Amino acid sequence: MNEATIAKKQEQVELVTEKMTNAGSTVFVDYLGLTVAEVTELRIKLRAENCEMKVIKNNILRRAAEKAGYEVDAQSLVGPSAAVFSQDEVGASKVLFGFAKDHKITVKSGVVSGVATDAKQLEQLSKLPNKLGMVSMLLSVMQAPIRGLACAIKAVSEKEE
Repeated sequence: MNEATIAKKQEQVELVTEKMTNAGSTVFVDYLGLTVAEVTELRIKLRAENCEMKVIKNNILRRAAEKAGYEVDAQSLVGPSAAVFSQDEVGASKVLFGFAKDHKITVKSGVVSGVATDAKQLEQLSKLPNKLGMVSMLLSVMQAPIRGLACAIKAVSEKEE
């Protein structure tokens, strides 16, 4: 290999490493069997969730994961692979597992918040609400006692009138 090719591959590894470290989650998928229209549909759904899908060579993905300090299963990076980078932890998993119900796509593994995960863990994550949904659920639980007190006080004041 000439030096220009090696330099270009090193640059690609640097870019993918940066994307992986900045992403809330990175999911590796096997997209083989999808038509161009289906891949376009998937990319549109991913963009709506602030996710980005890139087809990257497995060696570059493996080297980028090693450089970032993630222990990704080498068996999951065999065959055609695409990496989906998401800003939050569950966005990419939700879209990919939802899309997999109707299309031929296989989620291999991924990295969530710096921890290597397998497909089963990613599927469990896809069933959780996103961060904003969890925050709203927490706030709702925190407001419940105050809301109950306010309703009781209002009921007493209406009863006395």
